Amino acid sequence: MTVPSDPSAADPGGTSAKGSAPGRRPPQQRKQMLLRLDPLVHDALARWAGDELRSANAQIEFLLRRALAEAGRLPGGTGPIPRRGRPPASDDSED
Repeated sequence: MTVPSDPSAADPGGTSAKGSAPGRRPPQQRKQMLLRLDPLVHDALARWAGDELRSANAQIEFLLRRALAEAGRLPGGTGPIPRRGRPPASDDSED
């Protein structure tokens, strides 16, 4: 996957840092990676994720973040796991 060098190209919706709420950092692009798992491990992970109402991807990220935090290796600037679905309505509507 390539990352555009033009910041405006990376923000097609026009929601750059200028228009974001004060105190919030601009949204960052999520990294993608290929992960190969044993089919039985994947099945167990998918069942566990379903029990906790998460996708398998969200479950993997949750477990990795927890392991990093327990090992003292989670970077300090790491934001929360993004919530699924439509983002909340902004308070600064342009009516």
